[in-house]
Amino acid sequence: MQASWQSTLRGVCLASGLSLGLWASAHATTPADQLAAYSAQVGAAANPARGQQFFTSKHGKDWACASCHTAVPTVDGKHASTGKVIGPLAPAFNPERFTDTAKTEKWFRRNCNDVVGRECTAGEKADVLAWLTSLKR
Repeated sequence: MQASWQSTLRGVCLASGLSLGLWASAHATTPADQLAAYSAQVGAAANPARGQQFFTSKHGKDWACASCHTAVPTVDGKHASTGKVIGPLAPAFNPERFTDTAKTEKWFRRNCNDVVGRECTAGEKADVLAWLTSLKR
């Protein structure tokens, strides 16, 4: 009876550990990993020039990504509506950027709705991220 209980406890601990590990790996990432994931969804390599064009252009709404993040997002930006300071978006200038999958998706979803009026496609995200990661010190 005791061996069965210990076996069950071991199984629960193992499952909890695996769940925690899967959760952590789903959220902690690198910009390169996220770029690879978006590119894999599209089935093609990202295009940094297309990402820059997307980032700096308006898409039928009042704002472009650059409205808040500046046209060269290696410096602080400022929210176009609230005036809140926004840290640099390019990962080389802000190492915390694109290191959490959930945060990345949250901000892409929110900001794409503001700028484009819909969620961005995986290809658009890949292109923008390819451009942002190409910006170096």
